[in-house]
Amino acid sequence: MSSRRRRTGVLGGATMAAAIGVMNLTTYGLTLACARLLGPDEFGQFSSVLGALIVLNVVSLALQATGARRVSTSTGDPSRIAHDVLTATLRAAAGVTLVGVLAVPLVVGGLRLDSVVGAVCLAVAAGLLTVMGGQAGILQGEQRWGALALLYVVMGTARLVAGGLALLVERSAAAALVGVAVAALAPVVVGAVALRRSGRWRTAVPVGAVPEAVRRTWEREGVAREVVHSAYALLAFFAVSNVDVLLARVVLPGDEAGHYAAGLVLTKAMLFLPQFVVVVLFPRMARGHDLRRTHAWGLGAILGLGLVAVAGVLLLRGLALAFVGGSAYAPVAPDLWLFASLGTVLAMVQLLVYGALARRHPRAVLLLWAALAATAALSLTVATAHELLLVKLALDALLLVVLGGYLLARTGPGEDPAVVAVDPPLAEDASSPEQPAVR
Repeated sequence: MSSRRRRTGVLGGATMAAAIGVMNLTTYGLTLACARLLGPDEFGQFSSVLGALIVLNVVSLALQATGARRVSTSTGDPSRIAHDVLTATLRAAAGVTLVGVLAVPLVVGGLRLDSVVGAVCLAVAAGLLTVMGGQAGILQGEQRWGALALLYVVMGTARLVAGGLALLVERSAAAALVGVAVAALAPVVVGAVALRRSGRWRTAVPVGAVPEAVRRTWEREGVAREVVHSAYALLAFFAVSNVDVLLARVVLPGDEAGHYAAGLVLTKAMLFLPQFVVVVLFPRMARGHDLRRTHAWGLGAILGLGLVAVAGVLLLRGLALAFVGGSAYAPVAPDLWLFASLGTVLAMVQLLVYGALARRHPRAVLLLWAALAATAALSLTVATAHELLLVKLALDALLLVVLGGYLLARTGPGEDPAVVAVDPPLAEDASSPEQPAVR
């Protein structure tokens, strides 16, 4: 790797780290504002709708992964590839919005909302975020980190500003959710402007790209089918990373379950903190260029951030307790470093899941469902929040090792015997900052 390319990668990583940090802080800011300005019932409604939005957002993330993989690995016309991804994105967004609208009565009844406004806002926001997912995938695949970073920053700040203004007008969950829905339009506008230049920047083929004539059968399939596979894998990961909060409500007393949920605030923070590592490395993983080193760098970076955070939690236990809810959750304080460790392990698993998506290893998803089943079964044997945390941490650590070993065995020189060797082979152009492959 040339020094120029290394500097480009470092700058891209720093840019995405800052942008995702801003997005997470502003999102947390709106949640904190709602928690303080709304009553428990109204805040419960707001949180439940956002939870449903996270589930529907799996389609957006699948589109982003698919778009990034296709753009970063294809030797074809970049403009045509971007057009195909955007076409599939608009169709998916229409489908998600329609499903959301049809489900309004179920959402209102199931989440016990005071009005249909929140359910309608869920459908609108989900559709717009789906569009953003496809746009983000193209920008990620083109490695246009500045434009992608702006997309993330606008997403978070628009939600905080629009949601905050809505709460000033009316302190209700419905008002806050109207703000969330309106804010979802802002990143779509930014993405549309950024993609006006899509495909024009690339003059050569990316490193590791494979000509369409020798690509595998699944790589020549439509975008929609790949999105379904990606959504399935991401749904499995979200199930694994969120099942314990549901199990806590089932197997633990009310207070214990509440303490566990508070500790998971730190887990989620540690899961999202190194998200920039996944974003920056995904195109490289998709191209299959030096996969073992790429995985090693990614896992090492996440582990390093996690160790620093765990040390901080141990040294600043009072501050960490304030972050998860304050003195009302004091019984969970001794275990906060374990919750931080759990978040780090899940972040490393997330990188491996995206690695499986990048190289299309569908059987890896079975390991996630197996971990989910094991967590559900063993949770029946616990009696305290501490025991549930230990079970969850142990199983996720085992998943990390097994999934890592599975992918490691498939990232060697003979990873894909189905792909015919290219003659002449693709070479790297050292004069290019991106070192694109040339014929």
